[in-house]
Amino acid sequence: MTTMESLIGLVNRIQRACTVLGDYGGDNALPTLWEALPSVAVVGGQSSGKSSVLESIVGRDFLPRGSGIVTRRPLVLQLHKTDEGQPEYAEFLHLQKRKFSDFGMVRKEIQDETDRMTGRSKQISPIPIHLSIYSPNVVNLTLIDLPGLTKVAVEGQPDSVVQDIENMVRSYVEKPNCIILAISPANQDIATSDAIKIAREVDPTGERTFGVLTKLDLMDKGTNALDVIEGRSYRLQHPWVGIVNRSQADINKNVDMIAARRREREYFATSPDYSHLSSKMGSEYLAKLLSNHLESVIRARIPSITSLINKSIDELEGEMDHLGRPIAVDAGAQLYTILELCRAFDRIFKEHLDGGRPGGDRIYGVFDNQLPAALRKLPFDRHLSLQNVRKVVSEADGYQPHLIAPEQGYRRLIEGALNYFRGPAEASVDAVHFVLKELVRKSIGETQELKRFPTLQAEIAAATGEALERFRDDSKKTTLRLVDMESSYLTVDFFRKLPQEVEKGGNPATSTVDRYTEGHFRRIGSNVSSYVGMVSETLKHSIPKAVVHCQVREAKRSILDHFYTQVGKKEGKQLAQMLDEDPALMERRLQCAKRLELYKSARDEIDSVSWAR
Repeated sequence: MTTMESLIGLVNRIQRACTVLGDYGGDNALPTLWEALPSVAVVGGQSSGKSSVLESIVGRDFLPRGSGIVTRRPLVLQLHKTDEGQPEYAEFLHLQKRKFSDFGMVRKEIQDETDRMTGRSKQISPIPIHLSIYSPNVVNLTLIDLPGLTKVAVEGQPDSVVQDIENMVRSYVEKPNCIILAISPANQDIATSDAIKIAREVDPTGERTFGVLTKLDLMDKGTNALDVIEGRSYRLQHPWVGIVNRSQADINKNVDMIAARRREREYFATSPDYSHLSSKMGSEYLAKLLSNHLESVIRARIPSITSLINKSIDELEGEMDHLGRPIAVDAGAQLYTILELCRAFDRIFKEHLDGGRPGGDRIYGVFDNQLPAALRKLPFDRHLSLQNVRKVVSEADGYQPHLIAPEQGYRRLIEGALNYFRGPAEASVDAVHFVLKELVRKSIGETQELKRFPTLQAEIAAATGEALERFRDDSKKTTLRLVDMESSYLTVDFFRKLPQEVEKGGNPATSTVDRYTEGHFRRIGSNVSSYVGMVSETLKHSIPKAVVHCQVREAKRSILDHFYTQVGKKEGKQLAQMLDEDPALMERRLQCAKRLELYKSARDEIDSVSWAR
């Protein structure tokens, strides 16, 4: 069966693990366990007697004193009850191997550790100090002492420190698992209490708030705080507790806390105002009240904490898998990793081309839409206009008229027309090159394994870019060669039909006699147009074949071949540089690993406790 000691001790151990592994709450970038743990936050103004209440609960002088803002970091105070006769000592989480039996040295270490984090500039820090105190004079309890609320910055502090302290206090007390210990001086109007003001804002029903009234013995004669203590002035769901701290004179005389506790008991027992409540007043009663309540809250929260831990472990392990494990240091493993990453990219790139992913269809669009449209827009009407045909044919004949058909004129007209095909051929090559570049860019972005290696990403992008340029150059040479081949050797059978068509019309000699008739030039233009149309149909099919062969097929087959050759020549240091990771990603992996370690440690701690049913 679980005991109060094991429950509160469990939370103590998990809180210490949180601090060691960097979980202080308030970090939305990672799951936080700190905020799920029940805790008691001590809240009060600078003159509320907050430090004296804590020392009364502990029974020792151990907190720094002075004017202005003394507490500048949260102090997680974990109290462990030991057997009677055992020595009292304290331990700090940041000095785990050292036991402090001199509580004056504890005070000094709190101050020194605060300065180590914040400097002597009186700045504040949200990173807590963990202090464990082992004593037969305490109850099992954990308290978080927060900086005192203030309205004015002291010398050497920025004006923002007032709001900074309130924000820090609010970040603790607004959490639903936080028990608020709101400390107010009885000799001031409760309506002006800083602690009650902030508690009312975050806990309007008073469900999580314990009210503490200090300085009851300093109230004006003839007055008392019964309206507050008995809940008439400000009602809470938990009882108010009155405290009588040591006076400044007692502190100056080094009156010990055991004697101070005895005086406090005597005060309430003999007070005409409070004697009827004496059994529920004083620092000893407050400590027991808080300890019992904290234990019950922890017991109630354990199932939800366990659920949160298991859920967060699953999420963090999933993210760690996504981020990838740290890279091996030997060259062989690094080379293997690089090649595997390249293959992962290559696989996705091929999926884009083959239709497993979107994008490859754009290449078909170049051939099915862009190329035919470009061919249709070629200026053959202008090139084969009556005026241009007459000009070209006449210039081709020179001073000697053609005998039967103006062959040189035909050739010049055809060669001039076929030259126009170079533009669409080159445009098709460039269009496919652009699509391939886009698919490479998308494939690199979609290769999740590459995201952590920006240097390798850049080198793959550069290598694929160079390869695509080579493929484009080869493709242009091939497609332009196809166009030039059409000009180099005309299809004779097409033209052999022309004299026969003239003969069918009657007299072939008419062509010579009517050399310069308009009808003759129109017929030449029509014949050339028909031939060019035939060539256009041929190129409409051969250009895509050449482009696919030289660019798409080669990209699928060997886009990284040259890169593989170069990588194989690199040495260990160069390989390591290729696997340089994004610093932000490395930091994220480190944070996730530490947080995962925390959650697994917490799970083990909970599993080690036998829970009562």
